[in-house]
Amino acid sequence: MIVIWLAFIAFVLLMLALDLGVFHRKAHVVSVREAMGWSAVWISIGLAFAVFVYFAYDGQWFGLGTLVDPVDGLVNGGSAAVEKYLTGYIVEKSLSVDNIFVIAMIFGFFAVPPLYQHRVLFWGIIGALVLRGVMIVLGAKLIAEFHWVLYLFAAFLILTALKMLFIKSEHGDPNRNAVVRLARRMFPVTARFHGEHFVVRAGTSASLESAVPGAAVEVDEVVRAARPGTLLLTPLALALVMVETTDVIFAVDSIPAIFAITGDPFLVFTSNVFAILGLRSLYFALAGMVQKFRYLKISLALILLVVGVKMLIAGWLKEVLGKSFNLYVLLTVLAILTAGIAASVIADRRDRQE
Repeated sequence: MIVIWLAFIAFVLLMLALDLGVFHRKAHVVSVREAMGWSAVWISIGLAFAVFVYFAYDGQWFGLGTLVDPVDGLVNGGSAAVEKYLTGYIVEKSLSVDNIFVIAMIFGFFAVPPLYQHRVLFWGIIGALVLRGVMIVLGAKLIAEFHWVLYLFAAFLILTALKMLFIKSEHGDPNRNAVVRLARRMFPVTARFHGEHFVVRAGTSASLESAVPGAAVEVDEVVRAARPGTLLLTPLALALVMVETTDVIFAVDSIPAIFAITGDPFLVFTSNVFAILGLRSLYFALAGMVQKFRYLKISLALILLVVGVKMLIAGWLKEVLGKSFNLYVLLTVLAILTAGIAASVIADRRDRQE
């Protein structure tokens, strides 16, 4: 089974290398049209992978589909594996849309030029993939050793859903974030951006770069006051720190959500990875429209509520609906998400008419 894991990780690394090293080698402002095109590419790849999932689990390639899924007690055949993969992918993709709201706020607070937002998101996603991998390995091990952990996950998801529905949350000042404060304490932070650099060294040519190509070089008092050779963080680095810590917070919700659907580590990891890989292009496609999806938060809360309850009563659902009960969960998630988007579009259109 180790072969399929190594092959999948190699595929992901190849896609990331092509993304940064070929298609986005030069910094540029990502247009909505370009972002929509790349979003379609990533979504197509994620959905096409479901075909591989079907044949791999149906034919038990590389040992896939031979173990009992701890969540529902079934051995995942081709159809069951596809249902769980697609449900996990859609749930994770839906939750990642909520992350876009916060990323837009972070970029606005630090005034990150559109020219460099792609770079921050790229490295943010690299960190997110590593973090999710570690959390999935730990979660799978916990569930394998202690089945009752599933009920803790379920209770956490239900409480999170109720909090999202009934408690209005406000995003605080990023400068008050503990990790950002620690970074400021450990390193001096430049007063302005220095090209694409997250870190500059005082006294080098990199520290004299203009934030925008062709613009006049402004004097950065922090750089000038620092001793030659001193490492300094740029505001771009602080934005990256905030994006990474934000993903940690969102992962606390999303990882239990995927384990509510399946305990198969390969399905959990692949659905998470494909949902995250498209986050960067999805951000540029939706960043200017996030405020229009006013009912999306309610939809996401209801989705978390559904998967949390499903985790609690999986045995009963299997008896009542049969072995394909995960298909009904998938359809329910799609219906909730579609209803939230449709209601938001209708409400926005009504407001414009008024």
